Amino acid sequence: MRKTEKKERRRRLGRRALMQWSLATGAALGLPRWKVFEVLEGTAGKALADDASCAPSNRSVHIVAGTGGLAWFNLLWPHVDVAEAGNAGFSWHAIGEETRAMGTAKPLVLGPESPWQDLPGARQVTALMGGTNETHTRTPQSNLSVAMNTGLFAACAAVQTASPTLTPVIAVGDVPYRNAPGAPRVAGVGSADDIVGLFDSAASRAGGLLSTEEHADLFQTQYSAWLSLRSAAGVPTWRSGVAAGTTSSRLLGTNLADALRVTDADLAHYGVSSTSRSQNIQFARTLIVTAKAFAHGLTNSVIMPAMNDDPHGAFNDMGRLRRTARELGRSLDAFYEDLAGTDDPTCSGTLADNTILSIHGDTPKNPLQRGNWPDGTPGNSNWVYVLGAGHLRSGWFGGIDRNGNVRGWDPATGEDRGDISSAQNATSAAASILYAVAKGDMRRVQDFYRGADLGGVITDATV
Repeated sequence: MRKTEKKERRRRLGRRALMQWSLATGAALGLPRWKVFEVLEGTAGKALADDASCAPSNRSVHIVAGTGGLAWFNLLWPHVDVAEAGNAGFSWHAIGEETRAMGTAKPLVLGPESPWQDLPGARQVTALMGGTNETHTRTPQSNLSVAMNTGLFAACAAVQTASPTLTPVIAVGDVPYRNAPGAPRVAGVGSADDIVGLFDSAASRAGGLLSTEEHADLFQTQYSAWLSLRSAAGVPTWRSGVAAGTTSSRLLGTNLADALRVTDADLAHYGVSSTSRSQNIQFARTLIVTAKAFAHGLTNSVIMPAMNDDPHGAFNDMGRLRRTARELGRSLDAFYEDLAGTDDPTCSGTLADNTILSIHGDTPKNPLQRGNWPDGTPGNSNWVYVLGAGHLRSGWFGGIDRNGNVRGWDPATGEDRGDISSAQNATSAAASILYAVAKGDMRRVQDFYRGADLGGVITDATV
């Protein structure tokens, strides 16, 4: 690690230690949290006070591209040596158009359709070898566990319960969720439109008890007054429920169907149209509704499917292939733009600053053969992509080279290792994602994960 990186880590650790000490002291003295923030602002500055008052976890979007659908994302972030080989037989479509991302911790190649190209290098995608090839399923498992019997998505949701929302986690379709200690119950829906239905308040519709603004405001006022009379509202074990109840009282009188509904303008912004493939349209629609749900504070996590199309013959029609990749990239770009355009009500910055996105699948297909794009991968390997909001070092960890050699990575150092398989990296890859969702709180990660040291892939830690 470079000297400047070590210095920055020590600075962050010092800030975190001061915040933790201040909050712990305030609790011991019986001070309300806001009073601690006020004292911090007066003594250590507004920036530190803002950091201390932030929600303790990030939001997350987990994309599960099953039935070979993960292969499409290889066209956005290919293996570095494969893309740079210039081999027309490899499953890289943009020979000669690839570029190296600047400022990443490890090499990362971008194609013309890759999203988020304007982000700083430290905020670029992290690609992690991890898991095994699981052809064919919509519910892959090999890189979705942080420990035995502990699912990654459920562990993320458990961490996020520290920032209560009306519907903590939403799963679209048959994506996997599994279990983790403290994980909330998942709200399962069939499509993006069904997410809208979750927040369609019957009480606020025409003729409903709260259909007028006067009645809705009165209900919220009465609920707030009730809270002020409940001495239990100050008990720590009640706080999560009180926070969710306060949000519910406001939303019960508000029909959010119009606020969450996908419009034609949204679809155009996300790069799809009526002539797009149905998989691209559904992908865009789910991201659109997710961005709106985050903006309204309705959920912390959405688990969504992608593609599920097993694209063996994709390279037989390069025009269609490039359009599919272009629309995928544009939808991801637009999603980030929507988040970046919305202030985060729980922390300084925007929603984009505090949202993690991960991409998983059953098989990414063979990066060395475009003909019939085979399901098998060298070394039976698999990998995941993560947009880690600066909590993970960016670029490829491990990878496949032009000769078909497979390298894993050492979690403690981040160095590529030919003697480590992607299967051995599975839980470390999952734990790295959990770490990003936990905003660098390694103690919270260790509530679920007891594997290898992650010092080689993470950028800061609460210790």
